[in-house]
Amino acid sequence: MENEGNDKLGGGPPTQITSLEGKIEFWRQRISLFLGPLLALVLALLPMPGLEGRAHLLAAIIGWVVVWWIGEPVPIPVSALLGAVLCIIAGVADAKTVLAPFAEPTIFLFLGSFILARAMSVHALDRRVAYGILSLRWVGERSWRILFAFGAIAALLSMWISNTAATAMLFPIGMGIVSAMADMEAGGGRSNPKQRRFATAMMLMAAYASSTGGIGTPVGTPPNLIGMAMIEKFTGVRIQFFQWMLFAVPMLLLMYGVLFALLYLLHRPESRGLKGGREFIRLQKAGLGPWTRGQKNAMAAFLVTVVLWVIPGFLAVFLGGADRLTLGYGRRLPEAAAALLGAILLFILPVNWKKREFTISWRQALEIDWGTLLLFGGGLSLGGLMFQTGLADHVGRGLLALSGAGSLWGITLAAVFIAIIASETTSNTAAANMVTPVIISLALAAGVNPVPPALGAVLGCSWGFMLPVSTPPNAIVYGSGYVPIGRMIRAGLLFDLAGGITIWAVLRLLLPLVGLA
Repeated sequence: MENEGNDKLGGGPPTQITSLEGKIEFWRQRISLFLGPLLALVLALLPMPGLEGRAHLLAAIIGWVVVWWIGEPVPIPVSALLGAVLCIIAGVADAKTVLAPFAEPTIFLFLGSFILARAMSVHALDRRVAYGILSLRWVGERSWRILFAFGAIAALLSMWISNTAATAMLFPIGMGIVSAMADMEAGGGRSNPKQRRFATAMMLMAAYASSTGGIGTPVGTPPNLIGMAMIEKFTGVRIQFFQWMLFAVPMLLLMYGVLFALLYLLHRPESRGLKGGREFIRLQKAGLGPWTRGQKNAMAAFLVTVVLWVIPGFLAVFLGGADRLTLGYGRRLPEAAAALLGAILLFILPVNWKKREFTISWRQALEIDWGTLLLFGGGLSLGGLMFQTGLADHVGRGLLALSGAGSLWGITLAAVFIAIIASETTSNTAAANMVTPVIISLALAAGVNPVPPALGAVLGCSWGFMLPVSTPPNAIVYGSGYVPIGRMIRAGLLFDLAGGITIWAVLRLLLPLVGLA
């Protein structure tokens, strides 16, 4: 689950932007503000043989929205709402048709999971989990083990909370570790951790592992749910929670191994051991005190939700996907209902009954990322209209003729890297909304199974690691001053390439085994 906002995150540092980057950002926003409507006007006036009037107008509107998604002259969710409103005004479809996707069940799956993640943050349950893992005896004071465990925590947490929240939470922990280690190795004096390779590795690990972990579950990052919803809507194939994890978790484990090896080799620690690390973690963990009632309640609601999410997968494995019990459970308690049930528990489980205080308050729940819900609804709306008007089929056939890719796995490989490139220029949620329906239409035009290419595009949208502006976690760690831009570009480029190949290889190997190819 990713926070698409660009505001300073609570608990995180202010993002530091150089004057050159500030100027680039300024002109990017100003130029795109006028380029969006100008492009829409040009596309509306440009002859497009083979497209009916509604599809032609929709192409112009999407051109405007995509430019604004990339340039961000206004908040990205506002651009999504603009696209929906323009479709109604232009007569592409009526208001009921355009706005219906904003009430898709997946929206409520997002809503429930966001509230669960918010409760974990409010009660510092995520921080307790992090310090608990770092204090394990195996981790000790070996630098490579600390780096490995630190990244594993980020990946584990981001399977269930947003990668931005995971990075913001782990960022001060990582800074504390590297600062304490630098001072201890200086013999009690003060040293500058910004000059240490290990500090760069820790910061990049916080960002990259958080984004990597999001692929592990459907709720780990918005593109996953966007892809699942679009695949079901446009192809009729429904991917269940457990079925997703069957191929995504092995991919995550392999990807994390690649990430650890890459960061360790590129930023080899100055020393093999970091004296005092265990004591630092012990003191931080002790500062949290004993488990609170709020932490216990948040953990209980979270576990209930996860169990309800994975039960259909186990039923399908042991009873078969067509069994009456499996189908009945899926109808009565789908993922969206399970997420909402878990969220509702947070408002029922008390932390102080006498004062009528519960695990989460409505005021706290209101602080979730509502913008992502609107962006997701807008993306589903535009994607659905592309198929209804025939625009998606037209674009797909055009791309098929242009690319020359005709085989299932050739299209999948192209989809992965198209999505990676898109995610480097805009948010991963916006990239998923742009790329996924086009890739599905391209696969349908080629006469191949659209599920593998669509999944390749969805997973590729989570792979934007080169630049601070590629994703909020990158911006957070770049703001520390511990990550020179050259090192981020080098590590990000290598991980983009390695990740793209790994995504394609794992999909080709595992999707046939889980019945999706």
